[in-house]
Amino acid sequence: MFGRKFRLRGTILIFAVFPLLLFTQTQEGTSLPSARIAAERIKQYSALAVDWEREYLRIDTTNPPGNEVRSAAFFKKIFDQEQIENRVFDYAPGRSDLWARLPHSSSAPNRPIVLLNHMDVVTSNPAHWKVPPFSAEIIGDSIYGRGAQDMKSEGLAQLVVMVMLKREKIPLDRDVIFLAVSDEEAAGTGTDWFIANQRDLLGNAEFLINEGGENLLKGSKVKYIGVDVGEKTTFWLRVVAHGRPGHGSRPIRDSAPNRLVMALNKILAYRTPFKVLPVVEEFLQDMAAYEPPERAQKFRNIKQALQDKNFQQEVERDESLNYLLRDTISLTMLGGSQQTNVIPPEAWANLDVRMLPGEDTKSFLASIRQVVNDPNVTVEPVNPEFRIANYSPTNTKLYEVFRTVSARYFPGTPVVPRLTSGYTENQRYRPLGINAYGFSPYTATEEEGNTEHGNDERIRVEEVRRGFRVLFDVVATAVGTQ
Repeated sequence: MFGRKFRLRGTILIFAVFPLLLFTQTQEGTSLPSARIAAERIKQYSALAVDWEREYLRIDTTNPPGNEVRSAAFFKKIFDQEQIENRVFDYAPGRSDLWARLPHSSSAPNRPIVLLNHMDVVTSNPAHWKVPPFSAEIIGDSIYGRGAQDMKSEGLAQLVVMVMLKREKIPLDRDVIFLAVSDEEAAGTGTDWFIANQRDLLGNAEFLINEGGENLLKGSKVKYIGVDVGEKTTFWLRVVAHGRPGHGSRPIRDSAPNRLVMALNKILAYRTPFKVLPVVEEFLQDMAAYEPPERAQKFRNIKQALQDKNFQQEVERDESLNYLLRDTISLTMLGGSQQTNVIPPEAWANLDVRMLPGEDTKSFLASIRQVVNDPNVTVEPVNPEFRIANYSPTNTKLYEVFRTVSARYFPGTPVVPRLTSGYTENQRYRPLGINAYGFSPYTATEEEGNTEHGNDERIRVEEVRRGFRVLFDVVATAVGTQ
């Protein structure tokens, strides 16, 4: 998963996490689907989840090169044993997608739901880990392994859900599709290939659950259940300055490096316009109750608050708010001469631009070029095949199920929509007419969340033993006929 997780500053911590095997009840007194399963069977699924988690984490799918064919074989073996329909697609050497399906049992079925996960993981340096990154060793209360946060644990929970739905003979009013893809951490070729070549196997799906949600934990308290409904999108730019080359001992005022520095100063001083998306407005209104009074008032009427220049400056200083309310520009790469005593004819820089849904790249590029206003400096897109950012609504059946199930496990904790600064493959599925959400069945402390793409990536054993059950209740509630 690209990008960083969002944690709102200043929020207070509320409400305890329920114990692992508590049989939760709805407000009306009826049980969630997992509460209708015998306690001994739930314990067996919990033990199975831990065993499969460790086995899955031991499969090295570092991307590059990926070699996700190994993970596809892991999933296929289990699906075959459980007699769940599945197919493996080897679309490139060492690279595979796996599709599995539980068919509906209704005479008038609804559109399918897709459980999406990616099998590849980012690189890791064993020298900086307590244990080898693919050992899946248990230290204290946690399982260590690359992918534990992003996103093998969620793929594992989805696997257990599929097995539970089959073994428990849950009546389904829609197909449940499991899709494990390759190469998400790099070019997204797995998803692109599947959509281009096997789109029919998605069955005109209505809903999709993917990575991206966040349930921030501190001690035994959960702040909020964050459901990702949208993501910003990348519009990387390359700035190249041209000038007369020469010897470093004789400064050239309008040299390429000097021109580049002046252009970058203008760009970094530029303030992109504020824009309040409905999903962001809803999120801030939901979180207002957990803010100090003055800040809460601004959150409840963010559009009016942004008319205040002092609050604008406050937003600009707050990294957790700034990205939600505007397109952002980060200077990430610089290059020029290969020698200190040589003034080069060209100097360049790369900018990581993240755009809100609905923003126009042509207009943005024109504004940056106008800001630079130098004929000897060019600004061009690095990724010309731009994907327009998108997001899904919060007034759907699945989103309501997120609220219902979360309220039973974490009573009183708000379920809030999130717009992420990073990227997930939900962006590729929404144009197909699918309402795609990032939802995690696991809680994580800030320290644990920061191990994503970092050293000593890990997940608590307790979460592995509990998380699949949360996801099962979400899926079974969304697709059950009873």
